[in-house]
Amino acid sequence: MEPLLPGRLSTCPSLLVIAALCRGRVVRVPTGTLVRVVGTELSIPCNVSDYDGPSEQNFDWSFSSSGSSFVELASTWEVGFPAQQYQERLQRGDILLRRTANDAVELHIKNVQPADQGHYKCSTPSTDATVQGNYEDTVQVKVLADALHVGPSGQPPPGLSLREGEPFELRCQAASASPLHTHLALQWELHRGPARRSVLTLTHEGRFRPGPGYEQRYHSGDVRLDTVGSDAYRLSVSRAVSADQGSYRCIVSEWIAEQGNWQEIQEKAVEVATLVIQPTALRAAVPRNVSVAEGKELELTCNITTDRADDVRPEVTWYFSRMPDSTLPGSHVLARLDRESLVHSSPHIALSHVDARSYRLLVRDVSKENSGFYFCHVSLWAPGHNRSWHKVAETMSAPASVGVTWLEPDYQVYLNVSKVPGFADDPTELECRVVNTKSSEAGVRFTVSWYYRMNRRSDDVVTSELLAVMDGDWTLKYGERSKQRAQDGEFLFSKEHRDTFNFRIQRTTEEDRGNYYCVVSAWTKQRNSSWVKSKDVFSKPVNIFWASEDSVLVVKARQPKPFFAAGNTFEMTCKVSSKNIKSPRYSVLITAEKPVGDLSSPNETKYIISLDQDSVVKLENWTDASRVDGVVLEKVQEDEFRYRMYQTQVSDAGLYRCVVTAWSPVRGSLWREAATSLSNPIEIDFQTSGPIFNASVHSDTPSVIRGDLIKLFCIIAVEGAALDPDDMAFDVSWFAVHSFGLDKAPVLLSSLDRKGIVTTARRDWKSNLSLERTSVLEFLLQVHGSEDQDFGNYYCSVTPWVRSPTGSWQKEAEIHSKPIFITVKMDVLDAFKYPLLIGVGLSTVIGLLSCLIGYCSSHWCCKKEVQETRRERRRLMSMEMD
Repeated sequence: MEPLLPGRLSTCPSLLVIAALCRGRVVRVPTGTLVRVVGTELSIPCNVSDYDGPSEQNFDWSFSSSGSSFVELASTWEVGFPAQQYQERLQRGDILLRRTANDAVELHIKNVQPADQGHYKCSTPSTDATVQGNYEDTVQVKVLADALHVGPSGQPPPGLSLREGEPFELRCQAASASPLHTHLALQWELHRGPARRSVLTLTHEGRFRPGPGYEQRYHSGDVRLDTVGSDAYRLSVSRAVSADQGSYRCIVSEWIAEQGNWQEIQEKAVEVATLVIQPTALRAAVPRNVSVAEGKELELTCNITTDRADDVRPEVTWYFSRMPDSTLPGSHVLARLDRESLVHSSPHIALSHVDARSYRLLVRDVSKENSGFYFCHVSLWAPGHNRSWHKVAETMSAPASVGVTWLEPDYQVYLNVSKVPGFADDPTELECRVVNTKSSEAGVRFTVSWYYRMNRRSDDVVTSELLAVMDGDWTLKYGERSKQRAQDGEFLFSKEHRDTFNFRIQRTTEEDRGNYYCVVSAWTKQRNSSWVKSKDVFSKPVNIFWASEDSVLVVKARQPKPFFAAGNTFEMTCKVSSKNIKSPRYSVLITAEKPVGDLSSPNETKYIISLDQDSVVKLENWTDASRVDGVVLEKVQEDEFRYRMYQTQVSDAGLYRCVVTAWSPVRGSLWREAATSLSNPIEIDFQTSGPIFNASVHSDTPSVIRGDLIKLFCIIAVEGAALDPDDMAFDVSWFAVHSFGLDKAPVLLSSLDRKGIVTTARRDWKSNLSLERTSVLEFLLQVHGSEDQDFGNYYCSVTPWVRSPTGSWQKEAEIHSKPIFITVKMDVLDAFKYPLLIGVGLSTVIGLLSCLIGYCSSHWCCKKEVQETRRERRRLMSMEMD
């Protein structure tokens, strides 16, 4: 057993739980021998496994140069633990401990010295009653002298300047004079600004590993790594590309094999050279402005200039675009000549190689659609290793603007109103005519587009809305404004003659008032039998308008018969009158508000029932399930509506109104809202002197011990008029707020309705609830087997029901009792009863066993010594007699 170290805490809490917490531990450090070079860093991890003790384990490190006598080096928690010779290095931070986990630590030496060679022991201090496991482990460290020499081979220039496609090679010299058998690994690294990129690596196992992006070039032989002599390493690139530009660095690492495992003992790097790739000069020129007559040939030449004289092959592609920017979408390829001199074009377009640096594009039988911008794109390709090719330069010429001249059709467009509406629902008809046509070409056809613009009194800019447009193939497309009405047959678009177009509105609405104009487009037939728009002519707008008066809607509500008391039927009729609304249909909504003087929710308006313009009835916010059929809204006449409420209750008191909306038909089965009006209020007021109810909570056991029964009484008090018990009923619900205050949301525990049905909520703990009615005005909630979670504020909610003289039940306002706080305590004697009984029993058994062992030992082991003592007494007695 280890002795107790002064000033340290035991890693086990007590002897009574040693078997439960201290199961044994194993301290582990790396196996084998660690080898490092002078000046490098050394890190030795140490961890404890199979340990279930405190949250953080403490560690002590010791050092011995011979492996026999260890000197204190560092400790995770004892400041005075290190020996004197290590104090200065610890203060400088050259030697430090890094905790990597609760049960792991790492000894780190920044600058390894020859004196650091030896044995390092990691141990965990303990005051365990018994040693269970391994409390320390040792690792050996060898320190070698720096015998690795790395440098550039020869005297390379500080910067290399190459063109794309030219070869280059870089050399690095590395050798080691270590007395041990070590292996070298070498890596070529490219730096471009802050980014670093591995080019090619020779591992310590003699394997080549290309960096990301160099795999294909390495496998094709374009990038190689060779050894020159015994200590030189050469990086060879057969053809340089633009991505090869940057600073090249040679990184050499030294490795040693220890018991089958490889260790990197040091690493050195040297800057070798900086490579600059000169870009290839390339320019493509085309004529800037070209004009050609329709039906003729268009000829464009692309002239290439470059400073490359080696074996490079151009690839020429002609593009066409409607815009002068070639980067915008919409550009398409006309023809292409690849690096193998193969031409890809169409029957009307040809591409030829005029001379070594000139390429001609020929477009036959040009038309208006050939007007636009032409671009010449040139790419230079250089041959690579193993018959591969790579792009060394590319450029795009400035745009060549090509204009195609043609005989433009000449005509005029007039728009007139053949049918003018005088008011809503009248038809409207517009006629768009093409006149003064001077072009007699048979290859021209006319189409029309119709537009609408809303009238505005201000100077705001109003955009035009497309109603319909006709393409060159006579296809008619509708705009968003007219699509539905055209499908319903309200908008009619027709072509009466070759030069006449008509637009008819079957039923003109107020939304149709505004300005209309037409646009006639001329289409020219192309060589491929397609039609291209060549001209647009706009007509002058015409205004469709008629004066209209404002809509007027008046609603009057009345109560046909007086209202007496709760339980009777409430009836209200609403009479509607309108003006300047054509063919109105009415929708009605019944609303209710709190009566004047009720401050519970003064601004709340409740929607009860509605009847739409199609006579469909809908319950809005009427949520009383027992009175689903208690409200009725019906249409008496075309302009009169009646609302009835059966079996009224006191809670129905308030102001009732009719909200009427007038709708006008617009198209088909669609309706337009014309006006909305609110009726005068009709008040339901119950002048009764009924009883007043109050609720309170009482408990004889506001503080209980866990497991005891909690009894809570909800007591209802009735003031005012005396009622028969059979004329009263109550809905009782119990709520709890499980906190010391009322800051949390209440939780429903159990409820009992007026019909005696009990509903208990589900809970996550084991205590049970029961709710019963003990008397007419008392309700008992019991919590059986209370737990700690049952503490908090408890209160009851009561909804009284009173039978009216007519025999109907009236629902009174809901009342709440004041909360009562219930405390659940723990029984200390009960909590420690079983542990105390077990302790007393064990102590009694151990005491009896100790007495039995003592008695047997004195009876059997000390019998001889007692007999000898008696003989000595007899001898003394005989001497006295003499």
